[in-house]
Amino acid sequence: MFEISDAMRQQLLAASLGARQHSHSPYSRYAVGAAVLDDQGRIHVGANIENAAYPQGWCAEATALGAMVMAGGRRAKAVLVTGPGPDTITPCGGCRQKLREFAGADLVIIAADPSGIQQQWTLEDLLPFSFGPEHLKL
Repeated sequence: MFEISDAMRQQLLAASLGARQHSHSPYSRYAVGAAVLDDQGRIHVGANIENAAYPQGWCAEATALGAMVMAGGRRAKAVLVTGPGPDTITPCGGCRQKLREFAGADLVIIAADPSGIQQQWTLEDLLPFSFGPEHLKL
């Protein structure tokens, strides 16, 4: 598993909490932020963005991955997701698969809320026996 320092965890937490402030969640009122650390050491953020044609919005993790790709990143090393608490938040099934596109089984996934970091897993823990890009190599 990729080792992530406490200082980097705190940077990701601050970035994710900051992203939550930009959430557009008028329907669920459930603001989510995500911070993705790429393999170049850069942090990319996103928030959930809902749509009146609910549930046609998109998740914070997808927004952050889009920001990473648009900045030239292609590999995620860690993601920290924040919700309002007190329940622990994890990426939804669709986002787990989106994360898998840009990371391996050892991707570090950290859950937090405004009170701090709550739990940590790998992508393998949350998406065992996953289907990824390597399955499509010819």
